[in-house]
Amino acid sequence: QVQLVESGGGLVQPGGSLRLSCASSGMLFSIYAMGWYRQAPGKQRELVATITSDGNTNYADSVKGRFTISRDNAKNTAYLQMNSLKSEDTAVYYCNAGRRRAEYWGQGTQVTVSS
Repeated sequence: QVQLVESGGGLVQPGGSLRLSCASSGMLFSIYAMGWYRQAPGKQRELVATITSDGNTNYADSVKGRFTISRDNAKNTAYLQMNSLKSEDTAVYYCNAGRRRAEYWGQGTQVTVSS
């Protein structure tokens, strides 16, 4: 059974940093593309960043230069380093794993940016 478990969310002041982790189990992590998505209250879920199995990355324009996605295949874990956080980054952040027709989601972790 595939499981994705996010951690690292919390409350942070504007301008602060957080690092989210997505630990996977039950799948061959290294062959999956990994992604981070977020959903703010009253809004649709949106793409934040993705990283392919080869390590190629892609970011939403709103987070370019502030967020960094990475992966550690030895630890079966994906990360999202978030710097210079803004109030508009407040959302539930979800981890996603995808390969061909297979797709899995984590349960989400809350990130709140507020003074």
